[in-house]
Amino acid sequence: MPEIRTLLVANRGEIACRIIATCRQMGIRTVAIYSEADAGAAHVSMADEAHLVGPAPARDSYLRGDTIIDIAGKTAADAIHPGYGFLSESPDFARAVTAAGLIWVGPDAGVIEQMGDKEKARTLARDAGVPVLSGSRRFAIGDLDGIEEAAAEIGYPVLVKAACGGGGIGMRRADDATALRDVVAKTQSMAERLFGDGTVYLERFVGRARHVEVQVFGFGDATAVHLFDRDCSVQRRFQKVIEEAPAPDLPDPVRAAMRAAAVQLAAAASYAGAGTVEFIYDVDRGDFSFLEMNTRIQVEHPATEMTTGIDLVRWQIEQAGGHRDPIDQDAIVQTGHAVEARIYAERPEKNFLPSPGTIETVSWPEERGGLRIDHAVRSGDTITPFYDPMIAKVIAFGPDRASAIARLDTALEAVRIVGVSTNVEFLRRVLAAPDFRGARLTTTMIEDLLVPA
Repeated sequence: MPEIRTLLVANRGEIACRIIATCRQMGIRTVAIYSEADAGAAHVSMADEAHLVGPAPARDSYLRGDTIIDIAGKTAADAIHPGYGFLSESPDFARAVTAAGLIWVGPDAGVIEQMGDKEKARTLARDAGVPVLSGSRRFAIGDLDGIEEAAAEIGYPVLVKAACGGGGIGMRRADDATALRDVVAKTQSMAERLFGDGTVYLERFVGRARHVEVQVFGFGDATAVHLFDRDCSVQRRFQKVIEEAPAPDLPDPVRAAMRAAAVQLAAAASYAGAGTVEFIYDVDRGDFSFLEMNTRIQVEHPATEMTTGIDLVRWQIEQAGGHRDPIDQDAIVQTGHAVEARIYAERPEKNFLPSPGTIETVSWPEERGGLRIDHAVRSGDTITPFYDPMIAKVIAFGPDRASAIARLDTALEAVRIVGVSTNVEFLRRVLAAPDFRGARLTTTMIEDLLVPA
């Protein structure tokens, strides 16, 4: 394959800075794109070259695949890395990138398409021998025949899920038959607006659940490895807040079976590059089931990097450029524990509503002694209403879980952000909660125990 000498980062914010940092280490020139709202953003000044991609709304800028590919051509880029979000899981964009003669840093478009369709992904998982939650067929807008019967067969409560959703977006719970049609209509409307496809399906709701995922890396030849597991159960509104690696207090047989199932699925899909297989662990039943596969780098990938010493972005770029040979599972070693917290510009006391505005002052603790901070904000920067309000990720490593939690709490205490409201103190409350300290984690932990008064 051709050498990657110049790489365009089709993203913004901390993940764009993260990718650019690895490219610098690899001696790869970088091209950034930016919307009018991001003209002064950190990723713009960090890249070797930067180009305006459009107005502030994402649909007019970071989602304009044709414009992004044009910029890649004008800047003599060899490859495009999509990061996460935006076009990272768009099979059409992946195809357009390769059709333009560029290297796509990610899995094959066909695999993205298959995994992006939740029903097809569930079928592939089932065929690969991976346990799957009971669910229904797909229901398009205007096609709800048999949905009440399907819900009754699964058993209430049920989750109504967008077939093309992801990242916790496009999911609503229906507790009974009376609520079902209204919940379906709202979910379909949201899915149509956000994903361009209002199709939904039903899935069994697990009452006491943990969200556990396995980081995988495939070599495109029906071989794959795992880089161990992470727990992402601490969520609000189905959105992850705190993640850690490895998943604490998980029965060893379950952990081993999850890792094996994730590798089986990646191998069955001839997956190429970094991906994450997500599972739901039923605390009461003691079993797990497939949720979805994310065909991109995850927001929480630093927790895995901190415990394995592996730069996943570097592996992605090497794989895309044909310079990443398969590696034996035994060659990947995990040590210690890492906990990652997402700092958002939001108001926890107002149901986590975003808090856009200008950051008058921001200062971070020193990154040393097992502390890592991934961010792209500086004093004077603005958190706009156009994009996700995440400000930073603070990741702490320690020889064990308790030391990692203590280091993270100390780091959060030292964070100073003036000008916008943040969830920093709320994160510290979560870390101090007895259920969190005792690794009694569930996806409803926040709403059960820590809903602000």
